[in-house]
Amino acid sequence: MFDLSGRTALVTGAGRNIGAGIARGLAEHGARVVVNDYFYERARSVAAEIGRAGGLASPAGFDVTELDEVQDAVGDIGQVDILVNNAGLAGPADMKAEQFRDMDPADWQAPVDVNLFGVMNCCHAVLDGMCDRGWGRIITISSAAGSSGVGIGVAPYSAGKGGGMAFTRSLALEVARSGVTANTLALGLFERKNREITERFARAVPVGRTGRPADVAAACVWLASEEAAWVTAQTIGINGGSLTS
Repeated sequence: MFDLSGRTALVTGAGRNIGAGIARGLAEHGARVVVNDYFYERARSVAAEIGRAGGLASPAGFDVTELDEVQDAVGDIGQVDILVNNAGLAGPADMKAEQFRDMDPADWQAPVDVNLFGVMNCCHAVLDGMCDRGWGRIITISSAAGSSGVGIGVAPYSAGKGGGMAFTRSLALEVARSGVTANTLALGLFERKNREITERFARAVPVGRTGRPADVAAACVWLASEEAAWVTAQTIGINGGSLTS
């Protein structure tokens, strides 16, 4: 069940955290995984780790916001059967929790570029091949912020994630008769390096714990499989019971 042997998966933003977990999960189920990250060394490290565990993986360093880079990378990869749009950006590292009306307009661009246009660029690069072959899986990793918002300071992030969600649904309807599915996973509260924050988050989740990369990986494996062929144009909450989508 959920055998991905013979399939090639491209996972963006997979050099660490949730993306790395997704890459590992797909490889464990037989897919050849191309691990992308903006920072090539991070991608190389995860690909090497997958290889040591017996999986098939290779690194690819490119910026999802640059269409030419994406197209060149997909050309080098060749056939892409599974695309996981995981690359994401909340905003500048020093972005403060301030209302949108007080934000510097220069801070709006990057979250929308990565979370929306990055998704569009990657989909555009792989879609012809998927439709021509009559088989493909597109999975966009989004957030509760894309549908409900999560508080002050994340309006541009919410805009990008919400846009990626809407785009994925619309795309799914366009290609529904081409053997290609497109779905979104809307993530809830996930574990952080800071234990205190993780414990605080866990208290707000009905099941009593925060999410883990393996939780998202399991959903991606299912959506990438033959068994999920009738699931498309959906936004699925991966959130431990929180109402987020």
